[in-house]
Amino acid sequence: MCGIVGGVAERSITNILIEGLKRLEYRGYDSAGLAVINQGHVLRERRVGKVVNLEYAVHEAQITGSVGIAHTRWATHGKPTEDNAHPHISGNVAVVHNGIIENYQELKDDLEALGYVFASQTDTEVVAHLVNDALKSSANLLEAVQRVVPQLKGAYALGIIHTDYPNELITVREGSPLVIGVGIGENFISSDQLALLPITNRFIYLEEGDIARLTRDSIEVFVNGEPVERPVKELDATVSNASKGEYKHYMLKEIYEQPEAIQQTISQALEGNALRADFLQEAEIDFAKIQQVQIIACGTSYHAGMIAKYWFEQLIDLPCQVEIASEFRYRSPVIVNHTLYVCISQSGETADTLAALRDTQKRAAAKGLDIATLTICNVATSSMVRETDHHLLTLAGPEIGVASTKAFTTQLAALMLLILKIGQIKQSIDAQHISEMATALWHMPSVLLQTLQHNAEILRLSELFVEKQHCLFLGRGTHFPIALEGALKLKEISYIHAEGYAAGELKHGPLALVDNDMPVVILAPQDDMLDKLKSNMEEVQARGGELFVFADENSGIKAKDRQHVVHIPSVNAWLAPIVYSVPVQLLSYHVAVLRGTDVDQPRNLAKSVTVE
Repeated sequence: MCGIVGGVAERSITNILIEGLKRLEYRGYDSAGLAVINQGHVLRERRVGKVVNLEYAVHEAQITGSVGIAHTRWATHGKPTEDNAHPHISGNVAVVHNGIIENYQELKDDLEALGYVFASQTDTEVVAHLVNDALKSSANLLEAVQRVVPQLKGAYALGIIHTDYPNELITVREGSPLVIGVGIGENFISSDQLALLPITNRFIYLEEGDIARLTRDSIEVFVNGEPVERPVKELDATVSNASKGEYKHYMLKEIYEQPEAIQQTISQALEGNALRADFLQEAEIDFAKIQQVQIIACGTSYHAGMIAKYWFEQLIDLPCQVEIASEFRYRSPVIVNHTLYVCISQSGETADTLAALRDTQKRAAAKGLDIATLTICNVATSSMVRETDHHLLTLAGPEIGVASTKAFTTQLAALMLLILKIGQIKQSIDAQHISEMATALWHMPSVLLQTLQHNAEILRLSELFVEKQHCLFLGRGTHFPIALEGALKLKEISYIHAEGYAAGELKHGPLALVDNDMPVVILAPQDDMLDKLKSNMEEVQARGGELFVFADENSGIKAKDRQHVVHIPSVNAWLAPIVYSVPVQLLSYHVAVLRGTDVDQPRNLAKSVTVE
């Protein structure tokens, strides 16, 4: 979503702020701005559109300053306009903000009654005016911010500067991620450590309710007005490897990185054809007690959870429920004793999933229930990792493209590893079966590489989608969620309306949509549902639908008139969803490129959804 960068240094930080915003572009945004303090004045530039527009304006105006804040905005309150872009200013206060101030209208009414005039439609501007007003009766900027924060309801991260305090930057974290980058003679803030990796690899991860004051030489963190210590953590420099390299788009690069990402993810858990003795060892006591699993996730991660439900129940006979986090958190679900709550998130900062986790933990504690929580996540330093009992990392490396690819397939690999571990502890899966699954997992990178060799073939098929407006994806069993995922990918980046269905549901409604102009994508692995799926294909062809089939090479499905077939290497049936993710990713990618859309940053979407 929105991105924050700020800093205080001896040198001018204008270029650092701009570069930081560029490194946050993957999060999704519609406008950008920055403000610096220079000789007792706040100098500000804001522009609608890409960061490069802001960069040109800043350079043309020759804006420099050693203390400043910058922001990329994804519109929530108010349209994408220059007036609504951050930073917002009141008097000599400048503010950037991620998140949502839920009671902003009430605060705005009070401020207008005091004579404050609003220049924007945003919820953020109330923070600037509140700090400006609090300064009238506060000893310093920090105290003013500490008095304002209790008035704010919602989730937010703030960066605040003032001309009377030209050597400090105040920052706040409450429900929205924020890190401090620790330098030498300079310190920085950002909503994502990726923005700061060119200048430091040492970070302080602020916790909920933290308010910090940064100067060039000091970092003070406060909770409820009292100073607290937060550790400085050094990040592996390899995390900064986030360039496109030889690829045209991040998404394509990340599709091709999946064999290596899967290899890295399984290597942390497997030794030969067995689970490593130290894999999730600290969680064994909790796992032995669990009687059921509740998966909570959003978007693509939710689809990964849907597949895991089949695996949990069929492989290790453990009941499993899966729910969209934004629904789960608001329906007051029953908290059941001895449940493992699994949160799945690429960023570990997904607002709805994080809120659902916290609410579940709070309600379980109030009732004295014994539950366990675990995060499957791609960011080791994320809020979810820090706030759950256990975690299992997907070692995918940075994923920049908004449409998730390698994060999804590594989530599936991690979920299978988790299931094998729980099954081993509960003795619901035998050693031979674990050995077979481990062998199949080690074989995954090779199968994915073979599947990627069909890229040119899939590109040719994608040309037939360019003028289409609608598409159906069909799958059965564990490939129904892959059908949902394929449809999500296509509509995310190509803007073609697409729907995923369980193929058995075809006669219960979707068949009415099928005609000569309706492409239907079929996922046809070699499993016990294949014959039924072939019947579904006949139903589509009888109505004039054009089939695009990704089929196991031994399925017997062949190309014919209005039936295009790409043969996928044979693979272990349980792990087939990982492999069949790749062709639908490539199809969506090529269709989007041919339609001329912004593949890595599709309209209206953001990579890390840190607001409701």
